[in-house]
Amino acid sequence: MEECQMANRLWIICFLVQSCIVKMCVASAGDSDPNYRACTELCEKIGCVGDRCFSQCKFPLHVSSIHNRLHPKKPLYMQWKQLDCQSNCRYHCMWAKENEREVLGLEPVKYHGKWPFKRIYGFQEPASVVFSFLNLAMHIHGWVSFFVLLHYKLPMKSDKRPLYDYAGLWSIYGLMSMNAWLWSAVFHSWDMDLTEKLDYLSAVALLGYSLILAIIRCFSLRNNTTRVIVAAPLISFTTTHILYLNNYEMDYGWNMKVCIVMGATQLLIWSIWAGVTRHPSRWKLWIVVVGGGLAMLLEIFDFPPYLGLVDAHALLHASTVPLTYIWWNFVKDDAEHRTSKLLRKSK
Repeated sequence: MEECQMANRLWIICFLVQSCIVKMCVASAGDSDPNYRACTELCEKIGCVGDRCFSQCKFPLHVSSIHNRLHPKKPLYMQWKQLDCQSNCRYHCMWAKENEREVLGLEPVKYHGKWPFKRIYGFQEPASVVFSFLNLAMHIHGWVSFFVLLHYKLPMKSDKRPLYDYAGLWSIYGLMSMNAWLWSAVFHSWDMDLTEKLDYLSAVALLGYSLILAIIRCFSLRNNTTRVIVAAPLISFTTTHILYLNNYEMDYGWNMKVCIVMGATQLLIWSIWAGVTRHPSRWKLWIVVVGGGLAMLLEIFDFPPYLGLVDAHALLHASTVPLTYIWWNFVKDDAEHRTSKLLRKSK
């Protein structure tokens, strides 16, 4: 009876949190500026910003137009040259605009959802790139060690499947996490429309799946039908959101709010579960929950990059590196704990 009451409370709290999404925002202030847009459009046509020109943009225009008529779908090398041209044009138009703002004593603004950064060896956000790769490494290590634990250290069912109820769900989570952090590193290295969408959409998909996983694990949902009933509306919402961003408008403000709400909701679910469960590794869960909550403040209370290199988003990526290591340790402890309980019940 007490478990049912706790479950009801969890559902009510989750509903209230999900209902607190505020109004949508439009594009970032920097890329909304008509002068910036005119600069990037002119650059992509002539290949120059002021006296600085880019070889990637110097694909003969008459050849390109003839090729478009004869072959509407361009080969990959032409697509990549255009993407690299776009990246250079955005970068130098951004700094041309920011230098003007600095002379006028104005604060930096965001462009395409990000603060202006200084490139180092061609990498547009070096700090975020490094921390993204570190997070990727932590997830690879956690996923591999989890797989080894399930298949080589813990008892298996007669059909050679793991005894742990949530083995498949965590395996998918690991793959989605690795995919998200890979594209995060790529996007922070080269800011293009393609890499931007792959990064944003991978992150949204991971957050949506993580919320489903939190509900299934914390409410101990083992029946496949119940899992589908719970997952279906969240999958529908996440898919709709991804299609909206990909096909209609890359609305950075709205996307950030959706991500924060999904992240905060799952942190809330895990924190309540950690408070009512007697799981032996709940202290690890508490570290991740509290640390994750504090890390999310960096995304809410954002600030421009220090020396053009490190901003709140980079620090957010840095903070998740140790939290990811602890998180996968909790997942492995949970697998051992659940398996031992199932073995005791079967005796």
